[in-house]
Amino acid sequence: MKESESIIVFDVKTPGLSIEEELRENRGISGRLSRRLQKNNQLYLNGKLSKGNAIVKRGDKIAILMEDEIENSIPINIPLDIIYEDYDLLILNKQPNIVVHPTKSHLDDTIGNGVAYYFKSKNIKKKVRFINRLDMGTSGILVIAKNSFTHQQLSKQMEEDSIEKMYTAVVKGVIEVENGVINAPIGKKEDEPMIREVMKDGQHALTKYKVIERYSDATLVQVKIETGRTHQIRVHMKYIGHPIIGDILYNKESDLINRQALHAHYFKFNHPRTGEEKEVKANLPEDMKELLYKLRD
Repeated sequence: MKESESIIVFDVKTPGLSIEEELRENRGISGRLSRRLQKNNQLYLNGKLSKGNAIVKRGDKIAILMEDEIENSIPINIPLDIIYEDYDLLILNKQPNIVVHPTKSHLDDTIGNGVAYYFKSKNIKKKVRFINRLDMGTSGILVIAKNSFTHQQLSKQMEEDSIEKMYTAVVKGVIEVENGVINAPIGKKEDEPMIREVMKDGQHALTKYKVIERYSDATLVQVKIETGRTHQIRVHMKYIGHPIIGDILYNKESDLINRQALHAHYFKFNHPRTGEEKEVKANLPEDMKELLYKLRD
């Protein structure tokens, strides 16, 4: 079977294992996904339909078939800034002030609707599976998996915190040190579940930052998160006394920018199909460029 958008082919790495063991130990595919592939007749060995307990030999090729799917989001022609695309992934530079996936209050004005439209226009018969999330007011790299295999693999990397993510932020006040580490657990605020705060019994959260440029009462920083907690950067920067400019949840509205000045600019991961290290970058949006221009003035 030839590799394609819907067919993923693997060379056997460890002869003598069963297909399911080979996929689990050498490709990181969960037993749950393997069993689903087998149940749905999507598992092949050397081009022939196979069972998960079949023993593999050196030189064998395992193929998994990613079936056509139906996406239920309403397709809407919303502009997408595509920075990378292949058989398995669609990676966007998300514009600010737009919700990522449809909700009861945002049924047809989200990135999810725009991707559904794009998939339909390109005859990509797959569900829209977001790997990471960005708040409505945060811009930058947004990763979408085109199949369940890619989604499972990258979600696993996210859970293991093995994906490298970096952000650009503009915070209030002048940070005097060049580099800093914030190691403070984050949890839900008891009386306001939408808001997070540093608390003793919260989840482990680790943020590193580096000063890029200082202004009279603001600082441009590059932020790297080692964990992926909700609102992590926003909460941690407030915790050290430097909340993000324009952040109405953790700071206040700003006359200089109409959202939190936070942009996801870098994302490094191992590609699920090839195993190769892949990195993508997203240019700073115009509103943050204008903010920096005003701060330098």
